[in-house]
Amino acid sequence: KRHRNDPHPHVCFSAERLQSRRQPNGYGRFLFKIYCATMIQDVSINNALAVFRSAALACYGFDSSFRSPPLFSSHRCPAPPARNTRSAPGPLPLPPARVPEHRVPERLGATQRHLPHAPCDAARHAALHSSTAAIPAGESQPSDPLKHGVALHPHGGPGPAQLSPSLAAMSLQSTTPEALRVVNLLQERNLLPPTPIPAPTPCLQQDLQKINCHPEVFRSTLTSIPQTQSLLNKAKMPLGLLLHPFKDLSQLPVVTSSTIVRCRSCRTYINPFVSFLDQRRWKCNLCFRVNDVPEEFMYNPVSRSYGEPHKRPEVQNATIEFIAPSEYMLRPPQPAVYLFILDVSHNAVETGYLTVFCQSLLDNINALPGDSRTKVGFITFDSTIHFYNLQEGLSQPQMLIVSDIEDIFLPTPDSLLVNLNECKELVQDLLKSLPTLFEKTMETQSALGSALQAAYKLLLPTGGRMSIFQTQLPNLGVGTLQSREDPNQRAAAKDVQHLSPATDFYKKLALDCSGQQVAVDLFLLSSQYCDLASLGCISRYSAGSVYYYPSYHHQHTPAQVECFQKDLKRYLTRKIGFEAVMRIRCTKGLSIHTFHGNFFVRSTDLLSLPNVNPDAGFAVQMSIEENLDDMQVVSFQAALLYTSSKGERRIRVHTLCLPVVNSLSDIFAGADVQAITGLLACMAVDRSATASLSDARDAMTNAAIDSLTSYRQSVLTIQQPGLLAPACLRLFPLFILALLKQKAFRTGTSTRLDDRLFAMCQLKYQPLVYAMLMIHPALYRVDDLSDEGALNISERTVPQPRVLQLSVEKLSREAAFLMDAGTVMYLWIGRNCHPNFLTQVLGVPSYATVPDNLYLLPELDTPESQRTRAFVGWLRDQRPFFPSLQVIRDESQLKPTFMQNMIEDRTESALSYYEFLLHLQQQISK
Repeated sequence: KRHRNDPHPHVCFSAERLQSRRQPNGYGRFLFKIYCATMIQDVSINNALAVFRSAALACYGFDSSFRSPPLFSSHRCPAPPARNTRSAPGPLPLPPARVPEHRVPERLGATQRHLPHAPCDAARHAALHSSTAAIPAGESQPSDPLKHGVALHPHGGPGPAQLSPSLAAMSLQSTTPEALRVVNLLQERNLLPPTPIPAPTPCLQQDLQKINCHPEVFRSTLTSIPQTQSLLNKAKMPLGLLLHPFKDLSQLPVVTSSTIVRCRSCRTYINPFVSFLDQRRWKCNLCFRVNDVPEEFMYNPVSRSYGEPHKRPEVQNATIEFIAPSEYMLRPPQPAVYLFILDVSHNAVETGYLTVFCQSLLDNINALPGDSRTKVGFITFDSTIHFYNLQEGLSQPQMLIVSDIEDIFLPTPDSLLVNLNECKELVQDLLKSLPTLFEKTMETQSALGSALQAAYKLLLPTGGRMSIFQTQLPNLGVGTLQSREDPNQRAAAKDVQHLSPATDFYKKLALDCSGQQVAVDLFLLSSQYCDLASLGCISRYSAGSVYYYPSYHHQHTPAQVECFQKDLKRYLTRKIGFEAVMRIRCTKGLSIHTFHGNFFVRSTDLLSLPNVNPDAGFAVQMSIEENLDDMQVVSFQAALLYTSSKGERRIRVHTLCLPVVNSLSDIFAGADVQAITGLLACMAVDRSATASLSDARDAMTNAAIDSLTSYRQSVLTIQQPGLLAPACLRLFPLFILALLKQKAFRTGTSTRLDDRLFAMCQLKYQPLVYAMLMIHPALYRVDDLSDEGALNISERTVPQPRVLQLSVEKLSREAAFLMDAGTVMYLWIGRNCHPNFLTQVLGVPSYATVPDNLYLLPELDTPESQRTRAFVGWLRDQRPFFPSLQVIRDESQLKPTFMQNMIEDRTESALSYYEFLLHLQQQISK
């Protein structure tokens, strides 16, 4: 029968005719199948008829001999019109297909369209969404029609194996791996798993996989490496590595030996994936040379046994650290040297950051990494440069002012960098007096460039770390910058301008610093435009870090102050490596062609890292130069040589082993969707600077189009309607849409230029696990936390709520939701939130009394408060930086920021997730 109020015609049939054909107890089952099938809208006629035939065949054994009126109407939701295409230059090999930004399909209207959900949701999905198995391209059709989980009916349609076992009473075992399970993205909406997505496991032998490198340290976009470059090109997915080489590790084997065993040809460090031909010879897993086993390596220091080199810790651990002998030193290991360069102009004093900095350094001065040789120094600047004589024997620090900023010099070079242990009292006196020393200054100019030149001269003999604190645009002397941002053009501009530096002064200085083993870290605390595109170069090319606190003020933005304090404590006390280099090697036939991160590339595979810290991530793009025909596995090795803060020369080595495959289906089955997204984000940041933001956006969209097109054309042998993806890539379009809406790449909204550039810096610099939260935040409901399924960590119960889709549909005015966006967390309170949550967690009697600037959860002695604080604390503990917490009400000024992270919803300038899927389908079907 036709539904009275439904605009879409559903099935019409003759009950008498069906009754005449029905078998005992079959009529109800058949009607239920028809009902489930016909409640899905926007499905092609062919697909609907195929399901109809399958249902008929399953219950009655008849098919096309039964003639009925059309099962579905041919109504289709139109895809967004594609804009004019043009070639997109640069490293992303993607033919552009532009995503419409300001135009919305006429028939979609202003409201968001989703596939409808009927009351029988679970049953309907079970009936229609169980997918046919993909038969890898190039393989012969199986003689057994059920072998691959697909029964082909003689009339050409999918057989009853497509129907749910619970409905069709056919429980068929598919041999298709879960990663290749076919997913129709237009039909299956709830694709987001309820828990964080784990990294895929490479298809290796169990003994190899057990000792493989941890994915948080070393991760590949493809866990199955294609045998040839042409096969990789056909897959249309990027091949690359994402590294977190200096990550804090709870367990790290450290080996002290006078002999570090390496391949005599390619200099690979011995690792778990080499092969021992006998006790005296081993074969390199990268260049395949046979090497001799040194006599010293025959002894195992762990078991204290002799004659078993394959049991040495170097051969049992994919991540290991060596204490290097003298031949790994070009000079005596440098001491830990810390130089702080502080903006003390009127604008800087007004922010109040100087007080916070001085107090944080006073609190953590004894925790600075180093030894008895550690040195510190201070430079302050406004329109002049101020040095501080902290030489032992002085009763108080002496300020030395240099006003000639055009020809900067060091007034007393020997007393400006001092031994911390010997001069600690003078350093503490200076930190106590600095905030009051400039509190009445009216100096508004900033000679940052000259201050950096002075700092470079001071660190030239030793190397070390510069820490710059800047609050405004440099406007005096060398390195002067002009404002390039016009707020009136933020939303109106067709493309974003000024993503590249305005001057090469900061890049050249950074390269000079890198050559002298000096890294520069930048703390930017400003409510005004500071040209991060130019200033950021000083950190990018010297292997430094960038910290950004927009609108920082010690009274007006308490959440920013707390974040600055926590970040500063971590920055001052975290582990650090000096005068480091990192080399990445790979099996013969593979090559590296592009690096991403903060560093200077000294040679084709050698990165210069004057400083290395445990919070820095890197990415590299790979290519296949020679066919890997004779190989079953390939290996990648990253070796980081550095000087510890204690003056030890150390080498940290990570080795990753991955299988080699020769079929596209195996390549797709091993795709790591998060790693691919992270690498594409790095590539898009570079494309934005070298070409344009619109080119970068096109290239990211094309990445999804090309990979899904390749999958459909080359992997699927049974073509079906809809937007099809393997299960391992089911979230790829969602992540691409999230990137397009991310602050770094979004258009049409009023995004400040420095905010955009800082987001780009983070995408290139953050390790993957943290970058993914910035790309696709995690949403949780927190007003009903319980102990069910909770974790017990250090005698603390941590609730584990499920991850929700980023859509307003998931919000409720009667609830409270926590959004974890990586560097910031938002606690959204519904207008009708239960009073119990307000009183027991926030400590307020009603919704109206929730403070506007609440950023701390009160420590209340209630189970609800303890659960909420435990969950927020657990999330924060999983990352090295401190995400601030913002409590948001409906009337809050931050509500638009919160809503912009609802990636699946439509905005004025961006498509909804469903509209984006329709656009992809339109491009793929061309």
